Amino acid sequence: MKVNQNAVGPRVAAVMAAVIAGAVASVACVSSAFAQQECKNRGDLDPQYCDEDRDLTADTPKDPKKLKTPNTLVFTYTPVEDPAVYEKVFKPFTDHLGSCTGKRVVFYQVQSNAAEIEAMRSGRLHVGGFSTGPTAFAVNLAGAVPFAIKGYEKEFQGYNLIVVVKKDSPFQKLSDLKGKKVAHTAPSSNSGHMAPMALFPLEGLAPGKDYTILFSGKHDQSILGVNSGDYDAAAVASDVFHRMGVRGQIKEENFRVIYRSAKFPTSSFAYAHDLEPVLRDKMLKCFYDYRFTEDMKKAFDGADRFFPINYKTHWEVVRKVAEGSGDAFNRTAYEKETAREEAARKKAAEDKAKK
Repeated sequence: MKVNQNAVGPRVAAVMAAVIAGAVASVACVSSAFAQQECKNRGDLDPQYCDEDRDLTADTPKDPKKLKTPNTLVFTYTPVEDPAVYEKVFKPFTDHLGSCTGKRVVFYQVQSNAAEIEAMRSGRLHVGGFSTGPTAFAVNLAGAVPFAIKGYEKEFQGYNLIVVVKKDSPFQKLSDLKGKKVAHTAPSSNSGHMAPMALFPLEGLAPGKDYTILFSGKHDQSILGVNSGDYDAAAVASDVFHRMGVRGQIKEENFRVIYRSAKFPTSSFAYAHDLEPVLRDKMLKCFYDYRFTEDMKKAFDGADRFFPINYKTHWEVVRKVAEGSGDAFNRTAYEKETAREEAARKKAAEDKAKK
């Protein structure tokens, strides 16, 4: 509202302007307070999400206009290795998901954890597999809701953080790696970075102090780097290491494992929080009822199904590891680690191009 000073005089106009400004400020404060009241609990989630049921994941939007019922479901799997490999592995399942939901299903290849998280945050990804560490970023920053892990009839599938060296190397324990070339995968990776940061010091080896951290970009690149001599050792996920052996990419007997952690949950499968509930529930049943093909069981160490889980319980150990390593799954940490991950990816590509 504009005050006509010629009509009311400068002093009156000033008073009216102050009153109007105060009223606008009051409305803004009320609106802000009302917005805060709309969400009674947010926890560690980004501001656009709410967690009133306190399960640590984003609630389904209350406003029907914010719900999504896509004609095409976009699915992906964590880029721990070549995404093209997994598009082929998951083809029988994505065909099943399409016929089961009555929707067209496409596999979206992503090249980094950050790209996968941003795809869900922006609404371009509806459901997918996230690596163990990035799962927590996806939950807090992209509204991802984990619902399953690859598993068996009675338990979910897990993995260990392992440290591999060449079999003919002199390294027998972690403390032998002081001053050596040790590969981590990416800053947001649980087994590839956060767990080593928390657990290695207990074994007499402090990452970043006893050795310079070298980011390879992916688990398979770390393992291949040890095999070629680019790295003396690598911190990787045991399931990725084993799968590479099964596929013939490496010979496991050419390596020695000098460290093995306790069991962590493997990659989660999570849906976008704003999927329309009827479609979401139908899709989840399609996941839970499906049994893996023989090729999928071979690719995933014998797992034969999507085992139901909840993030609050099954990711507690991962959150504790992050806390122990001084990391957090918030926006600031994500932006910092995304930049580091991108720099590591570019460097790995440059190094590969030089060979």
